[in-house]
Amino acid sequence: MFARKRSGAVVCPSCGKLVGVNDERCLSCGRWRPGMWGYAPLVRLLGSGAGLAPTVIGGCIALYAAALLIDPAGIQMRGVLSLLSPSSQSLFLLGASGAVPVVGFGRWWTVLSAAWLHGGLLHIAFNMLWLRTLLPAMVEAFGPGRTVMIYTAAAAAGFTASSLAGAYLPFLPSFLRGAYLTIGASAPLFGLLGALVWYGHRVGHSLVGRQALQWAIMLAVMGFLIPGVDTWAHLGGFAGGVLGATLTRPLEGERPRHVLGGLLCLLATAAAVAASVLTAAGRMG
Repeated sequence: MFARKRSGAVVCPSCGKLVGVNDERCLSCGRWRPGMWGYAPLVRLLGSGAGLAPTVIGGCIALYAAALLIDPAGIQMRGVLSLLSPSSQSLFLLGASGAVPVVGFGRWWTVLSAAWLHGGLLHIAFNMLWLRTLLPAMVEAFGPGRTVMIYTAAAAAGFTASSLAGAYLPFLPSFLRGAYLTIGASAPLFGLLGALVWYGHRVGHSLVGRQALQWAIMLAVMGFLIPGVDTWAHLGGFAGGVLGATLTRPLEGERPRHVLGGLLCLLATAAAVAASVLTAAGRMG
């Protein structure tokens, strides 16, 4: 399943038609190198809407479980919003972002790792449902590699904005104050919505853009009504998604560099989690 296919036919990742594995261009949709040098089946498996979503969701669930296991005594059970919430110590260890980690401790890489951490059962369930909805649409529009790149860029932009606002704009109202400690996939989720809004406008798919914008507005309003929601992460994530969509040029067929870029983003995120654990463990030791 994971071996390179060197002969025969594969399914074009763009149009779904059969093409030769070594064809230079798809005769149906014009995509360059539809066989992706023999790795198209693997990319299709891992990067399709049905494959990428479980990969991201599985990573988030694994880290959530790890946060609970690291400090069982610190698990919070008070109220619906705090049900099964990991302790701040375990979240800091695994790579929570915010003014304290980024500015106070110089843990700048946590703007990548924080998007994979969650603060409670309701928090992770809500975000995973939205990921399951949005990731297939993103893969359809941008391809798997660029979807991961946009997801990562939105996370970095959102948590950078929140961390800086929390450190340097303490005079703002509470719902705009930034965060001292912040986590969650909602920043990249807003990035996916921003990318879909841009995509709908750019390629003329107005229905896609309008639906994504309506969802973004609905989630933003909900964020103002629920205490503790990180507005700066949402705003920064949305902006990062729009910028990422602009730079990755979805009107072009997906190239090997996009797949490589997506893999590098995943590796950078894994490295951010590892760096968080190692540096925190070294400080405690």
